[in-house]
Amino acid sequence: MTGSDEDPRVAGLRTAVARLRRELALHPAQFPDRSIAEDELAAMTAMAAGGAPETRRLRRSLLLIAGSIGSVSALSRGLEEVRDAVDLFGTPRA
Repeated sequence: MTGSDEDPRVAGLRTAVARLRRELALHPAQFPDRSIAEDELAAMTAMAAGGAPETRRLRRSLLLIAGSIGSVSALSRGLEEVRDAVDLFGTPRA
């Protein structure tokens, strides 16, 4: 989808993930699980590129990112934006 046909939730997710990826790339500290966060952000980017992503997979990625970033306060705002974007997809179906 392009332009006005695009789901605004997907566009918001793509924007939030891209922002957090940039912030993480620029963050000077190396922490043990940084590669997990980078991998999951790449996975979220791919999911957003494919249209409406699966909610369960989004939430799993979000949990892994949050766990791997831990208490890096400089990334907390970007992580919050990603979480808010994921929340727009609602509760996963059983």
